[in-house]
Amino acid sequence: MTYTLFDFLQLLGSLGIFIFGMKIFSDGLQRVAGDGLRAILGGMTRTRFTGVLTGFAATAVTQSSTTTTVMVVSFVNAGLLTFVQSTGVIMGANIGTTLTAWMVSLFGFKFQITPVAVAGIGLFFPFLFARNVRLRSVAEAVVGFGILFVGLDFIKGSVPEISDNPAILSFLDGFTDYGYLSLLLFVVVGTLLTLVTQSSSAATAITLVMLFQGWVSFPIAAAMILGENVGTTVTANLAAIVGNVHAKRAARFHFLFNVFGVLWMLALIFPFLHMVDWVVQQFSATPMSVFSDDPAARPNATLALSLFHSAFNILNVILLFAFVPRLVRLVEYLQPDREGTASEFHLRYISTGLMSSPSLSLEQSQKEMQAFAGVIREMHEEVRSLVLNADAKVADRIESVHKKEELTDILELEISDYLVRIAESASLDSSVTSRIRFMQTMTNDLERIADIYYQIAKLVERLRTANVAVPEDALEEVGQMFAAVQEALLDMEHNVSLAPESVDLSHSIKLERRVNALRNRLREQHYERLEAGGYYAPRAGVVYLDMVNRLERIADHILNVNEAAAGQRIKALRLAEARASRA
Repeated sequence: MTYTLFDFLQLLGSLGIFIFGMKIFSDGLQRVAGDGLRAILGGMTRTRFTGVLTGFAATAVTQSSTTTTVMVVSFVNAGLLTFVQSTGVIMGANIGTTLTAWMVSLFGFKFQITPVAVAGIGLFFPFLFARNVRLRSVAEAVVGFGILFVGLDFIKGSVPEISDNPAILSFLDGFTDYGYLSLLLFVVVGTLLTLVTQSSSAATAITLVMLFQGWVSFPIAAAMILGENVGTTVTANLAAIVGNVHAKRAARFHFLFNVFGVLWMLALIFPFLHMVDWVVQQFSATPMSVFSDDPAARPNATLALSLFHSAFNILNVILLFAFVPRLVRLVEYLQPDREGTASEFHLRYISTGLMSSPSLSLEQSQKEMQAFAGVIREMHEEVRSLVLNADAKVADRIESVHKKEELTDILELEISDYLVRIAESASLDSSVTSRIRFMQTMTNDLERIADIYYQIAKLVERLRTANVAVPEDALEEVGQMFAAVQEALLDMEHNVSLAPESVDLSHSIKLERRVNALRNRLREQHYERLEAGGYYAPRAGVVYLDMVNRLERIADHILNVNEAAAGQRIKALRLAEARASRA
């Protein structure tokens, strides 16, 4: 045997180059897609069929089913997708990942694309240092594509020839002579290969090389592909470990869907493989059976394996599409909601890491911000009820408000940390950097609003403990302040969900001015009552004015959030209004 340890290390290095190229290629594509990916992901919330198309499109763009499925788990965890909506996307991702096999089999074995790939690296390498972020991302994708095929060429050169190393063939033959049992064994091998490489695309490429070099037969390679379909679900399941029950269910669905597909395919695998062989022979310039040991048949075998990969995943979606509701119920049974968290959709921390595209990461951050604003609205309702409703259970309400205030502290820290990681992850253009700064401002102001609501709740607690009542007329006036702030709060919640250019900041300013005017009027009335004397106890008067002032401060913070959501400064807008009025 002439194959040495140094040759093996070269093979490992070649595999590393291939995986590195795949990562660079995928990351570059995602950054180029950026806003386009956001549009693609918008299809997730429609029907299950459009979800399949969405999953296919997202995986085609990212060139990574792992990226798509981990992204889906992340979005389900954040409440941006329901578990049921995620099922279609996961099925589509299974089909999209087969494009990599076609790319490798066509360009890596059927045509000699390596010289073109190297030329592409030479042509686009200088643009990696360009100031334009989009141009730099395009260059990154092209260079990654080139490195990918250079790595594949190295792999082909590093894999030992069976004719020169008969010991390898005899070793493999020892595992391929057990008939159907050998197929089951190599399903496990394919699963383990995907776990080791952490990339189904890399595992598929290795399988294609092994088939092309004659290491394994076509049926054995097909069995490995089935195993890789199971192995690719592991990353999403790992990402879901720290997620909520919905994220765990999405990951479990992915695993069960692929396992059921592998089981029915194993029952029909030999007739199916012969059908694939017949199709390839019909459309091939050299109609040779893929079951042949002739080296001339190996390019056909790689195409047949790609066809098998695509046909299996497409048929699996078609056959199991109608059974998705049953699979959903099975997953819900296997992954029950033990802690009553089914209604919780906010993240205590962002568990699945950054997206490859800063644009997508910011999209996720914005959705988290919407959840943050929703918590603030709930606090407003609880505190309003606590202040205006004398029959409210003070201890229970204050405890609920306190829990939400603690949650907002966690949300502020985690979202801010996530935004910092986005800023540090890659070179960003000025618009993205500016948006990150504004989103940091939004988290700070939202958390401050939560603090003020909790302070108001504590004021009520002190009043009730001292058995001091605020007169009904004064409570009605506080209720007017709550109503005015609520209108501003709803406007803020709406603005947080919009793109910066869609925010109507002039309306937000009018609402804030309305709160200011009401605060001024109520304060004047308060001082008139004090001068008249006998209206309310001193402590009640102090608390009344304190509540009015704190609510006005909440309106100020709401305006700050709206300003950040619009991506502009209030001062600049007011100067523009002043100029317009003078003109």
